[in-house]
Amino acid sequence: MEFIKREKNIEDAKLLSPLVWAYVGDSVYELFIRTKLTNNSNAKPHKLHIEAIKYVKAKAQAEILEKINDKLTDEEKDVVRRGRNTENHHVAKNANVADYAQSTAFEALIGYLYLTKQDKRLEEILKLCID
Repeated sequence: MEFIKREKNIEDAKLLSPLVWAYVGDSVYELFIRTKLTNNSNAKPHKLHIEAIKYVKAKAQAEILEKINDKLTDEEKDVVRRGRNTENHHVAKNANVADYAQSTAFEALIGYLYLTKQDKRLEEILKLCID
């Protein structure tokens, strides 16, 4: 995603709140899934949306995080821990508290990798998500 200039330096990006990482990670992951679905289908937008929900809902993200956890580095596990433990006063209406915390942790990881410009690792993690 070279066309989107990430102007914060890496050290500043590492100091952002885990909720900020999750905020960005949510968008990055959603764009990844939507692009993947669009590349592999000629479906209409509503059908694409229904399919995307299967990947981006809190329960699915929690399951993905569990699946990839043993492939994460210690630094990434720390980001996940911080994302999961961050106090969040919002819970999605279709998710339980545990799944929502795990999905926030997953999104924090994606956002952290994106904002710290670890594009190769981000790509590896995203590919693990759909395998």
